[in-house]
Amino acid sequence: MTLARLTRRAVIATTGAVFAAGTLMSAVLAQPLEKATVGVLALSSSGPIFIAKAKGYFAKEGLDVELKMFTSAQQVPVAVTSGDADFGVTGLTAGFYNLASKGAVTIIAAQSRDEPGFPLSAYVATNAAYDAGLKAPADLKGKRVAITTVGSTFHYMIGLLAQKHGFTVKDVTMVPLQDVPKMVAAFKGGQVDAVIAPSTVSRQLVADGAGKILGWVGDETPWQLGALFTAPKTMKDRRLLVEKFVRAYKTALAEYHAAFNGKDAAGNLVKGPGYDELLGIIADATKQKPDIVAAGLPYVDPQARLLVDDVINQVKFWQSEGQVDKALDPKSVMDLSIAGQ
Repeated sequence: MTLARLTRRAVIATTGAVFAAGTLMSAVLAQPLEKATVGVLALSSSGPIFIAKAKGYFAKEGLDVELKMFTSAQQVPVAVTSGDADFGVTGLTAGFYNLASKGAVTIIAAQSRDEPGFPLSAYVATNAAYDAGLKAPADLKGKRVAITTVGSTFHYMIGLLAQKHGFTVKDVTMVPLQDVPKMVAAFKGGQVDAVIAPSTVSRQLVADGAGKILGWVGDETPWQLGALFTAPKTMKDRRLLVEKFVRAYKTALAEYHAAFNGKDAAGNLVKGPGYDELLGIIADATKQKPDIVAAGLPYVDPQARLLVDDVINQVKFWQSEGQVDKALDPKSVMDLSIAGQ
């Protein structure tokens, strides 16, 4: 056989292999994406979900993920429980743990958390209360503090503060007002002495001359604010879907962390790779100006690791408050096997 014939056969064989590989790849790409839904709030703490959607990380895993927007934390686990959403990501509340106690939801990865150096939630005193001696978070004992609802994340923040400084929630008069705008109105109207509020709200109260920030929850009592969760049935029957979703989510977490969570030796933010692009994605999703979003970006663990001890503490706290069934085993509300923790 001549060299020319050998060369021609090699070319034909190689071309055929390339064509076959291309055909196979085209067939894979042509397969319809598996649909999934995730319940979120329009907050910067949902940033990694918005990033995973906008940058195609879900699509790369073969998923067509629909974002279902809600207006309160409790609506999200209810949607997962009812089947209206496959996944949820939001703050952890007593209501969440009540659903978990019924086997309706399980935590599979971390979301945001209050962390030292990250101004996410602030203790704010009215000017009158400040002048009367309310100078530090520990001074909230004996004061009237506005919260959204009993069983909310704000309720737990007061509980953590009480645990740290040797008093109880009963030593604080919590004033539940259902939502943040009503909290602000009560604060400005002098109906309460203080409020625990998100960064943007807290800074606006100060800018309006209505009060003074006493400190930040992340500096005073770091804790696991939110989590990614699903239904135990989904973990059992659609585990491959969960694995794909978590992989895309972790990709976005790592990118968010690199862009937003860097600090220099003085504790100042160091803008990381993709900062402006990712900030724009979150601003679009939350319908807020980029500078407002940037002022309250929370800390996220780049590997989706959960503060397990704090989740256990949360369950025990809500049980002590009579908000959650005392029979609930705190460890049973988590399944971190897919996240690799």
